[in-house]
Amino acid sequence: MSIWIIFKLLGSLALLMFGMKAMSEALQKMAGPQLRHVLGAMTTNRFTGMLTGTVVTASVQSSTATTVMTVSFVNAGLLTLAQAISVIMGANIGTTLTAWIMAVGTSGSQVSPFDISIVSYIGFFVGIVLIYMKKHRYIGDFLFGIGLLLLGLTTLKATGMSMDLANNETITSFFKSFDPDSFLTTLVFLLLGGVMTFCVQSSAAVMAITMLLCSTGAMPIYQGIALVLGENIGTTVTSNLAALSANTQARRAALAHMFFNVFGVLWILFVFRYFIDMVCGWVDYDVEMTKESVNDVAFLANAGKLNFVLAAFHTTFNVVNTAILIWFIPQIEKFVCWVIKPKKVDEEEDFRLHFITAGIMKTPELSVFEAQKEIQAFADRMQRMFDMVRELLVLSSTNTANKKGSQNKDFNKLFSRIEKYEDISDNMELEIAKYLDQVSDAHLSDETKAKIRAMLREISELESIGDSCYNLARTINRKYSSKQEHFNDQQYDNIHQMMDLTESALTQMNELMSGRKESFDVNRTFNTENEINNFRNQLKSQNISDVNNHKYTYAVGTVYMDIINECEKLGDYVVNVVEARMGTRLKGV
Repeated sequence: MSIWIIFKLLGSLALLMFGMKAMSEALQKMAGPQLRHVLGAMTTNRFTGMLTGTVVTASVQSSTATTVMTVSFVNAGLLTLAQAISVIMGANIGTTLTAWIMAVGTSGSQVSPFDISIVSYIGFFVGIVLIYMKKHRYIGDFLFGIGLLLLGLTTLKATGMSMDLANNETITSFFKSFDPDSFLTTLVFLLLGGVMTFCVQSSAAVMAITMLLCSTGAMPIYQGIALVLGENIGTTVTSNLAALSANTQARRAALAHMFFNVFGVLWILFVFRYFIDMVCGWVDYDVEMTKESVNDVAFLANAGKLNFVLAAFHTTFNVVNTAILIWFIPQIEKFVCWVIKPKKVDEEEDFRLHFITAGIMKTPELSVFEAQKEIQAFADRMQRMFDMVRELLVLSSTNTANKKGSQNKDFNKLFSRIEKYEDISDNMELEIAKYLDQVSDAHLSDETKAKIRAMLREISELESIGDSCYNLARTINRKYSSKQEHFNDQQYDNIHQMMDLTESALTQMNELMSGRKESFDVNRTFNTENEINNFRNQLKSQNISDVNNHKYTYAVGTVYMDIINECEKLGDYVVNVVEARMGTRLKGV
């Protein structure tokens, strides 16, 4: 085997893998948001969840993308883990469409007189025209991906045929060295398929290699299907290792995926030959035909059907496995929850990105969706921080007389929590920004680039809200720790009223972050901000008058206005977040 042929094989595999990636990403750009809405809305029970997983995965040609979206919905509370498991089962069925595309792409003239490589050149031509038209460039990207995929498949097929693998003594003697009737042989090729998939990180590439070896008559069908079963397990090992750095629900979903495939392999081993013979009968493939019993043309024509046998087996196996396990989803959920227990930490006090899981980030468009969920959690955490500041103010007003008792400990403990939240907000900003920076390195649509710019502004403003909350806490702590006189009742009432307005602004901001901006009423935020500004101006004038009238000292008035002004600044940051999310500037603010 010459070095030229080796590079041709590797190059055709690279074309295949890149074409699959380009096609999948283009599909996600075209239909990503709609598919996410379908995924969230059509999982009312295990059967609709399975069907949804099948349709979504077949549409975007990526079971990983479906799994990422599903885990995001579980973390957001939109799906239960049981519903997610049903979607993942459906994803296993949907992903078998890839094998059918490959079977058609590598069928060649043995099965059909039509040369499918012609489609790839048509795809390149139409695709480049659409890409330069810009308006339909995602369709162009998809056609280019399909073209690369089919070109890679046909090149792989042609290279295999030119190598005449069926008459290559080295390769045929290798496969003949294994007893075809031995159970050990099946296990060896099962392990080999898993290891190959783990090493090349692509089940599609392993499937293509298997089809090449089988369709040229070099590898027997039983060994080829054992490789396919090993590929099913190998791809789940990869996802489980990737999920180690992810959150609890992501690891549970990955384990459920592995359980599904391992269980399927275990039961299929008991009916291995019977099941394969049944599928071969459907495809009209003669299992008993040997190279010696017929002429070369008849043998190769029969071997050419093996690609469809592999595709049919892959689909049938996953459909039957799903039909068995779909009734035991509650038990699978209990099992994965028993194996993977949540860390015993206070989630609020633990700095951890719950939605961004770098290990399973595969496609940029979906990564932006993950980041949006993380920013939503960031905004919610900042409102909880502000609530703690309000509680700190209440403690400072009631506990001054007993600073050495347990009440003083409560105050100090709460202030320490707020300090910790300030560190968390700083870390969240940096980590989300770093993540978005990695995502922005990929090829993105203009809409997604705009989203990333908006999200970078959002996290910057959210971190400023955290700074304002900490400044408020420090001001209250300074007042509490000093020997200054108390605020009078009117001052406390004004501070609480200002904090009520600020709380209202934060609540509206979180409604926007957790919902759809089309249904958000911007005027509410505009009116609240105006109220905050007007109230601050009113209190500023009143404060000067009260100090002059000796209602309280200048020092107390300074601390009092520091709190009022900080609340007003916090309100400005909220408006900035709303503007960034809405993509517009609020008039008059």
